[in-house]
This record gives sequence, C-alpha cells and structure tokens, in this order.
Amino acid sequence: MSGKGCCYDNAVMESFYHMLKIELMQGKAFVTRAAAMNSIFDYIEVFYNRRRKHW
Repeated sequence: MSGKGCCYDNAVMESFYHMLKIELMQGKAFVTRAAAMNSIFDYIEVFYNRRRKHW
C-alpha cells in the first residue's frame, strides 16, 4: 500500500463509484435519504453484481 491519496490503491472502488454516478445518479434528485439508499441498494444487488465480474 502506498501513502494516503494514491489513486492506485483505490482503483476498484473509484471505478465502481464512477459507474454508480454515471448509471444511477446522473440527473436524479432523490426526495428522501431512504429513497436514495433503496435505489443504490437495488443498483448494487440487482444490476451491478449480475452484470460485472471483478476477477
């Protein structure tokens, strides 16, 4: 592990967060925090995990 702030240490998480922002959140405004959490949960469990394999 490199020092704090090294982009190579977080490459997988950065890739996931980028796709989450592009595919789910772009152009959306959630009314409540619960609605946002449910939408993110559905994205991860239903769409993301079945579509991509990170091996």
